Amino acid sequence: MPERKTENLRGAMLMVLSMAAFTTNDLFVKLLGAQLPLSQVLMLRGAVALLMIAGLCQFYQAWTIRYARKDWGLIALRCAADVCATYFFLNALINMPIANATAILQLLPLTVALGAALFLNELLGWRRMIAIGIGFLGMLMIVRPGAEGFSNYSYYALIAVLFITLRELVTRSMSAHIPSLMITFFAALSVFIYASISMLYIEWVPVEEVQAWYLVACSLLICAAYFFSVLAARVGELSFVAPFRYTGLLWALFFGFFIYGEWPTHLALTGAGLVVAAGLYTMWREAKTKKK
Repeated sequence: MPERKTENLRGAMLMVLSMAAFTTNDLFVKLLGAQLPLSQVLMLRGAVALLMIAGLCQFYQAWTIRYARKDWGLIALRCAADVCATYFFLNALINMPIANATAILQLLPLTVALGAALFLNELLGWRRMIAIGIGFLGMLMIVRPGAEGFSNYSYYALIAVLFITLRELVTRSMSAHIPSLMITFFAALSVFIYASISMLYIEWVPVEEVQAWYLVACSLLICAAYFFSVLAARVGELSFVAPFRYTGLLWALFFGFFIYGEWPTHLALTGAGLVVAAGLYTMWREAKTKKK
């Protein structure tokens, strides 16, 4: 029991580090997005990240491409979802407060639970249905459609949530023998290819030294974020570790306030609280159901 407790604490710490890396990466992308075309940022970041992921695949001997035809189809669908999610979320991130964009992203545990029930025939009880409804109410409080200060880019963040949900559902349907690192490699490669093709139609902007360092930081952070999240899932119990994903919202609030001087309205904060509470309850109910 003490050993399991130690592993859970290690897993939680790794998840906190993963969320810190993800959110700091988002910050650098937001800073770069105000100075460079998004496709250029993604292409340059992707080139460095691909080299790092390839190195990890080599180190862990994860290179393998012998998959069933069904898995190749799922990999292609997952890559397409990843490209769309990246495009919509980063456009939202660049054009709206970082805390608001991140708060909308916290809908994921709810949308994945709903999607799994609709498309993967997973059980979804009435308690979790109510939690999902409360979570979506919280989302409306964050987005405030039609209200003063509403941003159309909130829709971009919501569309990103839908594509990430699709990505997660596809991942659940893949064969278990496909290494996580290879899935990450294919995802990074697809975003890099999309960005490279886009740059054929976009004027290249010279990269200054500070921007180059930001790009290197983005690449390191995105690789570290994925690496820590995989380790966290393997070290600790998912029911204990998963709720620490919400620490990403704390990092977003911190960066938004100290870098941009932004602070969400009371209504948006209340909405974010409802989304987080609903997500935590959904995770807890799912873990309890699996134990039965």
